[in-house]
Amino acid sequence: MEKTRKVESVSGGKETGSARVYKKLRDDILRVLIAPGTSLDEVSLSQRFKLSRSPIREALVRLSGEGLVQILPNRSIIVAPMEFDKMPEFLDALDLMQRVVTRFAALHRSPEDLIKIHEAEKAYEREAGNAIKSGDSIGMIEKNFEFHMAIAGASRNTYFADSYRRLLQEGRRLLFFHFQYQSLDPNLKLDDLAAPHRAMIDAIEKRDADRAEHEAHLHAVQFRGRFMDFLNRNLTAKLTLNYATKAD
Repeated sequence: MEKTRKVESVSGGKETGSARVYKKLRDDILRVLIAPGTSLDEVSLSQRFKLSRSPIREALVRLSGEGLVQILPNRSIIVAPMEFDKMPEFLDALDLMQRVVTRFAALHRSPEDLIKIHEAEKAYEREAGNAIKSGDSIGMIEKNFEFHMAIAGASRNTYFADSYRRLLQEGRRLLFFHFQYQSLDPNLKLDDLAAPHRAMIDAIEKRDADRAEHEAHLHAVQFRGRFMDFLNRNLTAKLTLNYATKAD
């Protein structure tokens, strides 16, 4: 069975079978083309991608490490559920950790950290521009993650950074919904998406910890408000109202 595995050279610029499976499943999960809670069967995936089970398993383990799939005690694997009833708790935690890492980044960042943060923001803005044109936000979501983790790295606290990473990984699907909602605005511009990041960078660059924390909080509050608007809009759209006919 192992001989069916297609292994391609990474050094030659091609993806391994495992990397190809990981990228495809990740993108489908982030786009919610594979619904939360869906079972992922190694045998079926092996047949779909025409690979042995080893690279499939490697890809699933990697996705599990990013919080996109869950490996259950019975060894079955599912796409991580999205518990919308816990969204307020998640958004509170994201707000707090975003404020913490951004504040600490302003206090402890090095010149090298600033270079990484600026480069990450430039990459984010390129993908954000592409997302506005194409409507596909996957690249933007990944670069958003890398931007915030560049700030977390500058905080010089691995415990804060690790906690923040888990929250960002869990929130990537929320960003997909968030952008879908934002993109309903025909006047959406790149500056609208980039302004919060630019404000955070400016405060970090000037070592203004109070302002850095404030800008990080505003960014989290903005995300919370738009996501909850999106959620409420979609939940209420599904409600059916039956009006009783009043007798004469």
